[in-house]
Amino acid sequence: MQKERLFIYDTTLRDGQQTHGVQFSLNEKLSVIRSLDNLGVDYIEGGWPGANPVDSELFERIEKTKANFTAFGMTKRSGRSAENDEILSSVLNSGTSSVCLVGKSHDFHVEKALGISLDENLINISSSISHLVNNKREAIFDAEHFFDGFKDNSSYAIQTIKSALDAGARWVVLCDTNGGCLPNDIRKIVDEVIRQGISGDRLGIHAHNDTENAVANTLAAIDSGVRQIQGTLNGLGERCGNANLTSIIPTLLLKKPYKDQFETNISMSSLSGLTRVSRQLDDIINRIPLRQAPYVGASAFAHKAGLHASAIIKDPTTYEHIEPSLIGNTRVIPVSNQAGQSNLIRRLNEAGLNVKKQDPAIGRILEIVKEREAIGYSFDTAQASFELLARRELGALPPFFEVKRYRVTVERRKNKYNKLVSLSEAVVVVKVDGEKKLSASESMDEIGSDRGPVNALSKALTKDLGSYQNLIDDIKLVDFKVRITQGGTEAMTRVVIDSEDKNGVRWSTVGVSPNIVDASFEALLDAINWKLVRDTS
Repeated sequence: MQKERLFIYDTTLRDGQQTHGVQFSLNEKLSVIRSLDNLGVDYIEGGWPGANPVDSELFERIEKTKANFTAFGMTKRSGRSAENDEILSSVLNSGTSSVCLVGKSHDFHVEKALGISLDENLINISSSISHLVNNKREAIFDAEHFFDGFKDNSSYAIQTIKSALDAGARWVVLCDTNGGCLPNDIRKIVDEVIRQGISGDRLGIHAHNDTENAVANTLAAIDSGVRQIQGTLNGLGERCGNANLTSIIPTLLLKKPYKDQFETNISMSSLSGLTRVSRQLDDIINRIPLRQAPYVGASAFAHKAGLHASAIIKDPTTYEHIEPSLIGNTRVIPVSNQAGQSNLIRRLNEAGLNVKKQDPAIGRILEIVKEREAIGYSFDTAQASFELLARRELGALPPFFEVKRYRVTVERRKNKYNKLVSLSEAVVVVKVDGEKKLSASESMDEIGSDRGPVNALSKALTKDLGSYQNLIDDIKLVDFKVRITQGGTEAMTRVVIDSEDKNGVRWSTVGVSPNIVDASFEALLDAINWKLVRDTS
């Protein structure tokens, strides 16, 4: 059976930038474009030329891409021709071969938001698309609020997209702009649009996630005949986000019936880089990757329960719907107080520790894990700390350095501007390479802001570790989580630290103490020791 072609249209850099708190720099946009182009999407929407300096410079600087690099704009305004609309002209002048214009398809928005007649809106759509086609551009029309408009006035909603198609648009994209539709709504309306004589291979879908249905709505539209899929990496977008391409793409390539019926420009080889692309984007926008994210999340293939882990060892398909490596992810069998021996042995073997089932250390390690988790430790979220614990019990942890003592002070004082400021200072004494070394640091950053006592401790600890210094210089702390595990006067503090090296490798460590600084220091020590174990093994 010949497969039908689906076209993937990424709008991370335009609609994704509508996410609260997200603003891409020029270099960040260029980095995302390279990743998307290597992934193999068909269209990359770069932004709106002329809307802001970054987008304007991007269209001047962009190099040739394999994907159709696309400029975004809106249909011409009333009272002027398409040729004399300077906003439309700035989009055309960007020089892209494809241009996407948004226009109204809901009669309510035409009359209330634009304040023009329904016929005038149809003229604006038609003349704008004709202007693009006359200038040899591939024209795409985003029919804003299409599904809501169809529910209120189906005849007019159909007229808007037919006006675009009659004027030469290659694609008309049906938009669930408010994100309130459910899959059955999408399916019924797309079916009716196609019954009205509009071919599915001219239709696109643009879904928002306000009911947590953007991916389901996109798949429903594909089932009904739509052949262009718009979305964003990691589901970025205004309010609750857009349809998540990091979920849609692997579903189309790996799951029936889609993998049997359709093909895309994304190869299986490119798909194996999807997890890296997803996490790179989170790093760019300074957001912690969502562990529970389908396919690409750190917990997407994590198996904590002992029975599950035992079954996974025998046959991964018992609790996994796909092989994690297909999308560049990895299987994780965390160790916790629910762990069984088979779970523990597998985890140790993965860490390079060859342990047999009859080894008495297995029982000791399990007992220590259970005792520590009873007082607040969480090893399923801090696998590096577990590995160090096991190595200590097995006598396989080299004594890289020894902390003799440390001290942290926090001072609140007035600066020269008579403003109250905090300043943290730390002193750490370590024995390394046979000699004691004292290092001191403060928490003030380059712009004069206090970064806190843990920051001061981290800087002091990593200031001079002798012969190991070059191995830890690239460590950076990417996340710091604090939780109180018991209440009242016996409260215990759990600190989990996520660290990363220059190659993007991440690991998590945990510390527990009634004192938040002690707990943080324990997690910091584990982070450094794990890196040294890995790089010297």
